[in-house]
Amino acid sequence: MGDFTHFNEQGRARMVDISDKQETERAATAASSIQLTKDIYDRITANTMKKGDVLAVAQVAGIMAAKNTSDLIPMCHPLKLKGTDISFSWNIADDIYELQIEAFVKTKGSTGVEMEALTAASVTALTVYDMCKALDKGMVIGQTYLVTKTGGKSGDYHRDVPRRADSGSK
Repeated sequence: MGDFTHFNEQGRARMVDISDKQETERAATAASSIQLTKDIYDRITANTMKKGDVLAVAQVAGIMAAKNTSDLIPMCHPLKLKGTDISFSWNIADDIYELQIEAFVKTKGSTGVEMEALTAASVTALTVYDMCKALDKGMVIGQTYLVTKTGGKSGDYHRDVPRRADSGSK
C-alpha cells in the first residue's frame, strides 16, 4: 500500500498524520448551482417563501457545513476556519433560472480547505432545494467543483471556468 496515504501498513483506512506539515494560509473557493422554476425564482427574490428567507438560511447552512466537514467526510481533519463566505448570483437565460453558489473558506493550518469549500457549496444547494421542494421537486442541483485553491505544499490551483453573465443578483 506504499503510495496510498490513507491506508496503514495493513491496508486499512487511516487519517494522514499532518503534524510535520508547515502551517500556512490556505484558501479555497468552490461552486455549485441549482436550477429552479420562474415561480420559485420570483418567490426567492421577493422573499415570500413560506419557510422564510431562502438565501439567508442556505448561507448559514453552507457556513455550518464548512465548519463541520470533518464530521461528514471520514478522513478530513477538523480545522479551525478563519473565514467562510457564501455568495449568490442568478443566471437567467432561455427561461432557465439558475442560482449560482460560490463558497469561500480560509484557514491557517497544516492542511487545505478544499473539502470544506466543496461541502459548503453542496449543502447550500441542498438547503435551497429543501426550502423550495414543496413547490417543485424537479429542481436540479448542478455540478459542484473546486474553483481555486491557494497555499500548501502542492501550490495554487485555478480552474478555468468561464463565468456566465449574471442576469441580476441578490
